[in-house]
Amino acid sequence: MTLSSLLASRRMVRSFDGTPIDVDALHELCAMALWSPTAGNSAGVRLNVVAQHDLPDFFAVATDEAWRSRSTRFAGLSRAGAAVLVTSLPQAYEERYQDADKASSGLGDRKAWPVPYWHTDAAMATMSLLLLLEEAGLQATIWGNFRNDEQIAAWAGIDDEVLFGTLLIGRGDGLDHRSASLERAVTPRRERVRFVTPHQPVTHA
Repeated sequence: MTLSSLLASRRMVRSFDGTPIDVDALHELCAMALWSPTAGNSAGVRLNVVAQHDLPDFFAVATDEAWRSRSTRFAGLSRAGAAVLVTSLPQAYEERYQDADKASSGLGDRKAWPVPYWHTDAAMATMSLLLLLEEAGLQATIWGNFRNDEQIAAWAGIDDEVLFGTLLIGRGDGLDHRSASLERAVTPRRERVRFVTPHQPVTHA
């Protein structure tokens, strides 16, 4: 399977059939995903594997009864076979950019980063893992980090790391509720790629 076909076939799947995922095999896929780029080789991303038997506790912490009772998707999500919590260490980037070869960048303080690359690197690792899961015949969805992040981190025993998001992983059961987002009219992909035409002349020294 080519990379282009993986990209074209990958979809977020939010309804799983309950098949448990081999956590040792998932661990290896996570390690492979961390070949993704990392600013300054800071290596500040962590992938935390959650086995299926611990997912009921995860959902108890990550959601509340009101959401679970009204959600049309919870039943399908709750049948995931495993999960991966994606976290990062901002301090690893601060420390790396205080080193002599990076100090001139002025990025030794996380407040100086116009784009927080600990999130960028976490996103790259997440996308790499999504493609590896697709290649392995598995499906996944991103559980966005919109609420309860501190509770989730405490439950997982994660200290001094920032939760980027969670991947719920399994085998799709074909009962997924189509996302309303897919009905939105969006700019076609090719129109979102542009050739740059500089508007200002540049004086070269």
